[in-house]
Amino acid sequence: MPDVLRIADRDFHSRLFVGTGKYRSFQEMARCHQASGAEVVTVAVRRVNLTDRSKESLIDYIDRSKIFILPNTAGCYNAEEAIRTARLGREVGLSNWVKLEVIGDQKTLFPDNQGLIEATRVLAREGFVVLPYTNDDLVNARKLIDAGAAAVMPLGAPIGSGLGIQNTTNLRILRETITEVPLIVDAGVGTASDAAIAMELGFEGVLMNTAIAEAEDSEKMAEAMQLGVQAGRLAYLAGRMPKKLYASASSPLAGVVR
Repeated sequence: MPDVLRIADRDFHSRLFVGTGKYRSFQEMARCHQASGAEVVTVAVRRVNLTDRSKESLIDYIDRSKIFILPNTAGCYNAEEAIRTARLGREVGLSNWVKLEVIGDQKTLFPDNQGLIEATRVLAREGFVVLPYTNDDLVNARKLIDAGAAAVMPLGAPIGSGLGIQNTTNLRILRETITEVPLIVDAGVGTASDAAIAMELGFEGVLMNTAIAEAEDSEKMAEAMQLGVQAGRLAYLAGRMPKKLYASASSPLAGVVR
């Protein structure tokens, strides 16, 4: 059977979600999207030209016949801003889906959990499919689900840091406890092994931007991330061997002539 990721009423075959920021050019961005195999691309509503069609926009470089645009509320520091931005994205025809960001601290870009829950509740009631970016906190994840989140996107490390997965314990707790909605690691991935680790933990997907855009060869990194996500997912489905303190011979001893 196909290994399909279902969020709300949509099915996706790629579990790698990618962004649109920090690329050297729109052309490079488009090539990386293709190399990544991603079916979902997130776009910051407040940072793109949505109204003046006489000017170039990154939207023009996204193949919407193959890629689903996920608007995000990057740059919003309270619930009101985030709600207004999500509504704008829907009004200009991007989507009624939203990667919801309500930032609480400018230096770390950690989320404002209270504002995030408030905005999730309002937007879910208005018919949005809400995917909130949050910290790796089980209690807050539960509150977001209760508020109507269609998926929960805990950070692996601070946005754009490239530090990789920093708290596997919290992420494992989230994975073992949350079963109602998909969990997607968002932020902090730096290279393909980080993506593989997130997927080996059992997360349904990984979202990244800077790790690809700021790589020395972004196209190669995009392809590497695709393979890392696929390898991690396969390893999770396969079920790893148990860890042992001592050696265990690979070749059986039964029948060995002594």
